[in-house]
Amino acid sequence: MSHHSHQHSGACGHESHDHDHDHDHDHDGPDRGAEFTLYKHIDIDNIRAFNEAETDSAKKIFKAWDDRFDETKFVETDSDEQLIIFIPFTGSVKLKSIAVRGYGEHSPSSMKAYINREDVDFSTVESINPADQEWELIDPTVNSLNEVPEYPTRLTKFGNVRNLTLFFPGNVSGDDVTKLVYIGLKGEFTVINKDPIITIYELAANPTDHKKIGAANENAHAIQ
Repeated sequence: MSHHSHQHSGACGHESHDHDHDHDHDHDGPDRGAEFTLYKHIDIDNIRAFNEAETDSAKKIFKAWDDRFDETKFVETDSDEQLIIFIPFTGSVKLKSIAVRGYGEHSPSSMKAYINREDVDFSTVESINPADQEWELIDPTVNSLNEVPEYPTRLTKFGNVRNLTLFFPGNVSGDDVTKLVYIGLKGEFTVINKDPIITIYELAANPTDHKKIGAANENAHAIQ
């Protein structure tokens, strides 16, 4: 739970950070950090990762834009270079792009995304073809990066995302350890209204009431 509270406190600093550092980041635009606010709509407690070296460490890399260069919080793989992260949202998301920051030669080399599936693990990921989208990621050991690379999504596919699974098959050096320090999600969030579902459930749960109403109507017609 401490990770969750840290991220909430980081969010409070968004506006002041943007104001104080606009001159240092003119190429980003003053609102770029504010756009990566979907992490506040991630169900952090229910994030799960496969092949993380430290349990729950994947939850740490979903943090405020201001903290994207904080390398004290990271996730790295355990038995080999592959990593799967399941990311549930608290509502519906129109996902516009994914920002990924690795760690030097341990940075992931590619990424695959799967939408609204809860069955993606190492026993199924290879058989789910194709992925909803995949990207070749920038190699930070070849390209000098002053900012976190951002990878746009196909909006026609990513318009109603309830959960997102990311698969990182390998890293830029071919090493056994893949390491990520930040994932940022950009897009629009919509609260899911559950009231209609509850109403339908209540109606379906009381079929005898409908029979009684129908019977009363029949009697009324008979009297007439």
